[in-house]
Amino acid sequence: MITLADFLGESFDRQVRLLYEHGSCVMSIRYYGYKVNLYLLGNYYLEVFYNHKKDMIEKIVPLDVHHSRFNFYTDQIRLPAAL
Repeated sequence: MITLADFLGESFDRQVRLLYEHGSCVMSIRYYGYKVNLYLLGNYYLEVFYNHKKDMIEKIVPLDVHHSRFNFYTDQIRLPAAL
């Protein structure tokens, strides 16, 4: 499986393809103007920010456990402690 560093080094289009072909969507949240899908790819989590108004994915970032957005996930599911 691809490492996080290799994933981040891929083009945006390739990242999207890898997520949809090899990732698992764990859950979705609403965050400001975005639908944020949390994906598990290999042994790391990624957030996919989808803008409904533009009908496009705007960014894909590794899950930041120190960001306040992390609480939206932990309120609904149990994530491994070793993140």
